[in-house]
Amino acid sequence: MAASTPSKGPSLDEIRRAPKALLHDHLDGGLRPATILELAAAIGHDLPAATPEGLGEWFVAAADSGSLERYLTTFAHTVAVMQTADALHRVARECALDLAADGVVYAEVRFAPEQHLEGGLALPEVVEAVLDGFRAGSAEAAALGNPIRVGTLLTAMRHAARSMEIAELSVRYRDAGVVGFDIAGAEAGFPPTRHLDAFEYLQRENSHFTIHAGEAFGLPSIWQAIQWCGADRLGHGVRIVDDIGPDNALGRLAAYVRDKRIPLELCPSSNVQTGAAASIREHPIGLLRDLRFRVTVNTDNRLMSGTNMSREMALLVEAFGYGWAELQWFTVNAMKSAFIPFDERLALINDVIKPAYAKLA
Repeated sequence: MAASTPSKGPSLDEIRRAPKALLHDHLDGGLRPATILELAAAIGHDLPAATPEGLGEWFVAAADSGSLERYLTTFAHTVAVMQTADALHRVARECALDLAADGVVYAEVRFAPEQHLEGGLALPEVVEAVLDGFRAGSAEAAALGNPIRVGTLLTAMRHAARSMEIAELSVRYRDAGVVGFDIAGAEAGFPPTRHLDAFEYLQRENSHFTIHAGEAFGLPSIWQAIQWCGADRLGHGVRIVDDIGPDNALGRLAAYVRDKRIPLELCPSSNVQTGAAASIREHPIGLLRDLRFRVTVNTDNRLMSGTNMSREMALLVEAFGYGWAELQWFTVNAMKSAFIPFDERLALINDVIKPAYAKLA
């Protein structure tokens, strides 16, 4: 089945007014450049640019390398300014406000608590500061007429050895706003099976988790994430396309992923930056949507990609000719795949998302 033929569709401004759901967004990849400048000045951290505009441009240019490893180096500056409870609270609050202003009604934002201990905070203090920030930002957004629900994913770094500790932390705070667990970082040489004890613990605790897999590394990382570790979703998972042959014949792994409706947290702009796709038009999302995989659209790192959910969807409209029906499909897919209770997902789909798209179509 061929990808859709590009045609005129919803505009960026129209898309911004539509409700959107976001499953894959990194807190330390979405800071406002002006906030980074202020926080860096307070602690004497040197930055590569001195204005918000210049700093924002630097992050996008530095991340636009075609290498996941090079892309990840940009986080040294954002993580450096997120080492106090006040800074974490501010960044989380602003994150909720920025997402809500873009029309996001549900978001799962992930961060790695172990990366925010240099200022003397303990892991629970890091988590509580972020959760408090999300609550404050969500309340402000609602008062402005932009209601949003933010769930938090706690991430363990796959090259480190704290995954069990972070998994236990995610279970401890699951009734306070933490909705799941994740592992992230460079994939090559750090397979998810290194953290099998954490995933087995989460399964015993009836807890949700996603795994970064199939981004820089190929099918083996996807297979391990699903069949060894039991991932509920695939963070990126774009390389599943490597198991789709001529005439769109699905290999056994691709067929399993589609048959089981395992959600793919696809991040188009980020995938182009890291070399997982040559361009938006050539991104496998077109093929995967046509083949009816459980495709979702995500931002990954809004600062590094100079993007937001509305822009990501507008790029897909331009590249593949999508209309409101496809944008609603992506949004409903994301809500179906969210790590909150079924009745709460259904309420957002039936009471918020579908009525809004019916008016837009």
